[in-house]
Amino acid sequence: MDYETLIANCHKLLLDSKLAEKKASILAIEKESEQAGFWQQDSAQQKMQWLSSLQKEVKALEKIEQLANDLQAAIELELSEDTQAITHNLEKLFKDAELKQYLSGKYDRSYAILSIHPGQGGTEAMDWAEMIKRMYQRYFERKAWKYRFVSEIRGEDAGIKEAVFEIEEDYAYGYLKGEQGTHRLVRQSPFNADNLRQTSFALVEVLPILDQQNDIEIKDVDLEWNFTRAGGAGGQSVNKTNSAVELTHIPSGITIKCREERSQIQNRERAMKMLKAKLAKIEEEKFENELQSAKGQHQNASWGTQIRNYVLHPYQLIKDTRTQVETSQSGEVLDGDLDQFILSFIHYRKS
Repeated sequence: MDYETLIANCHKLLLDSKLAEKKASILAIEKESEQAGFWQQDSAQQKMQWLSSLQKEVKALEKIEQLANDLQAAIELELSEDTQAITHNLEKLFKDAELKQYLSGKYDRSYAILSIHPGQGGTEAMDWAEMIKRMYQRYFERKAWKYRFVSEIRGEDAGIKEAVFEIEEDYAYGYLKGEQGTHRLVRQSPFNADNLRQTSFALVEVLPILDQQNDIEIKDVDLEWNFTRAGGAGGQSVNKTNSAVELTHIPSGITIKCREERSQIQNRERAMKMLKAKLAKIEEEKFENELQSAKGQHQNASWGTQIRNYVLHPYQLIKDTRTQVETSQSGEVLDGDLDQFILSFIHYRKS
């Protein structure tokens, strides 16, 4: 876009983002945090997390405002080299801020839980699931996102039966929820002496991490708890207590199993967090289905739908089945270069 259009778009973005209101919210939370008893509130941690999120957003918006003013001055003074340098930086910040405005769903600002499961196919599928795990881990590292590798269940011969990440980054759920679904791989089998062509599937599930102030209400009477001894590598500190937790939500039939933490209390807390996330996801999908039906564009939102094909043999091609975005650079994609797919789907979802 030309300089004047870029400046105009930046001013509109600043107006639409309600920068003044965000600054006022920051001052209000900072003032509240100085009051006696603030940290005794159940909501204190969530408020400070919200404060940190607002501060980062305002800092980025203020930088856009500054660069837009600098660009206008450079144009007026006919400083061509300065104009080009400012434009390069301003366009990058503008596109990032504009993208976050698209992420306006109820839970889009939330942290995220991303889990990976092999489809049918034994060792082949478990190996593909491990490749998917590495792909997302590299993506988080490329983005410099804060994440935690929560758990992994290894396959008997190769690969994984499950892997779970928690991504502690603002808008992580908004960015990643389009990755939910079936990922299909076509390649020559590394586990077959004849190098036969093999098709494998892996399932990716993405859930929002909700704070304690969310509106997902769960009644105690709707919960069924079971406790067993968690497995381990052996030794004196394992299998001594019933720390593994299985939680069933009776109305929905959702069952959550947690055995990663050392104590039953920690596993109970994690199980409740996972249950609330799954219920929130169901609520969101119902809303999106109703919205798409109203538009005459209803699509099945179940997490088992195929979203992307990864063909490594007899040619190299990775293609998104929804946006039709494709690339032959399979090595780069499997090394975490996913932005072309993720950003395209965000724009596609809002169109």
